[in-house]
Amino acid sequence: MTTTEKAAEKESVLTSVDPATGATLATYPIADDVAVADAVAKARAATGVWADLGFDGRKKALLRWSSRLVAKSDEFCALIHAENGKPVDDAFLELMLALEHISWAAKHAKKTLSPQKVSSGPMMANFAARIEYRPLGVVGVIGPWNYPVYTPNGSIAYALAAGNTVVFKPSEFSTGIGNFVAETFSEANPELPEGVFVAINGFGATGAALVKSGVDKVAFTGSAATGRKIMASAAENLTPVLLECGGKDPVIVAADADVKAAADAVAWGATSNSGQTCAGVERVYVDKSVKEQFLTELTRILKDVKPGSEDGAAYGPMTMPSQIDIVKRHIEAALASGGKALLGGPESVKGPFIEPVVLVDVDENSAAVKEETFGPTVTVTTVENIDQAIELANNTTFGLASAVYSKNNGLEIARRLKVGATSVNSVLGFAAIPGLPFGGSADSGIGRIHGEPGLREFVRPHSIAVQRFAIPGMALMSYSRTQANMKMLRKMVPLLHGRNK
Repeated sequence: MTTTEKAAEKESVLTSVDPATGATLATYPIADDVAVADAVAKARAATGVWADLGFDGRKKALLRWSSRLVAKSDEFCALIHAENGKPVDDAFLELMLALEHISWAAKHAKKTLSPQKVSSGPMMANFAARIEYRPLGVVGVIGPWNYPVYTPNGSIAYALAAGNTVVFKPSEFSTGIGNFVAETFSEANPELPEGVFVAINGFGATGAALVKSGVDKVAFTGSAATGRKIMASAAENLTPVLLECGGKDPVIVAADADVKAAADAVAWGATSNSGQTCAGVERVYVDKSVKEQFLTELTRILKDVKPGSEDGAAYGPMTMPSQIDIVKRHIEAALASGGKALLGGPESVKGPFIEPVVLVDVDENSAAVKEETFGPTVTVTTVENIDQAIELANNTTFGLASAVYSKNNGLEIARRLKVGATSVNSVLGFAAIPGLPFGGSADSGIGRIHGEPGLREFVRPHSIAVQRFAIPGMALMSYSRTQANMKMLRKMVPLLHGRNK
């Protein structure tokens, strides 16, 4: 093979590697523009068959898929561990959450998306009004690498349950996982056409091709910067988008908090999955009265938490190599701005593994506080009171998730936070409840996955007004209306709308 041929082959193949060792796991063909168009065409051809199954038929297909994933869970979790790096137990927990959402979407789509009767009002009493929900058609899903099953499934399962077909591009760092998800759907439903749910592989160019391919909606999870590019590209064809673009999630620890429980939750929320959790814990604002107790307990827990790829490791390697430099830069920025490392520091970055880092007294304008770190680090800031904690928690360009620890005022504090989701006296509790929508605002993105709003993201409402009978002279949208009836209307309107106080 010539050098040119080798270069061409390299450009057409994606290599999946173990993030802990760099060892090659598998190779996959990269989908170019033609391959992407072919996948979308197959998905388009399958829309009729999938939609015609109706809610009950799609429910059966989705639950068969769920059962197939359960049957192959050992194999699947081993793959997630190898390609993503997270411990096998964490892989199983991620799969379990995905299964919960598949089940919820399959079982609730009919109730949520069935036709709804609407009151036609006194002026249009001779009409029957209803809303019917139509599938969009083909949905393109571009998935992340940090939770490569759970997160894209929030779009995949809900789009499928709503009657759409799906073309899925997993992250280049979780290609094998994404292909496994799509293949198990086909294995569970061999009678369905190929295009109902298909995966395509590649880097950014493949995702860009999918956005421009004529799909009826794009659901993306990733950085705000990439989200903006996708939105701009999709705007050329007015393709709607659903964007989940990360967060800089705060935790408030009030004076009346269960401090030990708060420290335990923050320790896990900041470092599990190597801190690569968009709705995890990145910033903590703790009341001055419980600061010392909280920091003592937090560091006590985290000093025994170690990363690794072997059994028993608390969390695994950084999945994306370039993220390691970002984490190190944020640690250094925190220290340069006057912050102190209560646990760890720049020396905690050891190849693909990063040990826990607790930073205190960090300048609020530091990159460590302002930018998404996506590593096993956390900043802890002391506040005078709850009002200051809320002000600092809301002082961000992100608006995704949060947590509050307070025995008596948790719900009240939660309502004042400008985020899409809050857990009170827990972290990430909302993510495990399928009926709760998930998503954020500002740099955290647009739209919602999960719950009823997540199902409605993947349909278009069709409003239908049916005239049941004609009223002589009352055809308001007609030149046949009479002056006598207009006179009557002028008398009715003040009675209906003129007495409001």
